[in-house]
Amino acid sequence: MSCTKETQNRIGRSIQNWTGVNGVLEIYAGEKLVKRFIKVDKLTTATATDGGSASRPYRYGYGVLDENLNGVADATEKRVYFEFSDYSSNYIFYESPH
Repeated sequence: MSCTKETQNRIGRSIQNWTGVNGVLEIYAGEKLVKRFIKVDKLTTATATDGGSASRPYRYGYGVLDENLNGVADATEKRVYFEFSDYSSNYIFYESPH
């Protein structure tokens, strides 16, 4: 089933912003930093597309994948899509920069 334009508009109207601009998202495994996204505009979530008001169980955004974890958007590092769970499961999904 595909989304109608109205469903897409409803999703867009219901998006909730979670951060400001130029944010940093860091992912840790225990005390070790394992992923960092920089220049994140915002983290968002949308309501369900079935007409309900329930939030989806993940957050998503776009940012530069800081592959070498130096805190700088180097010329070889790309802006990617990512998402992570609201639940306690330890995962992050992100677009491959290569």
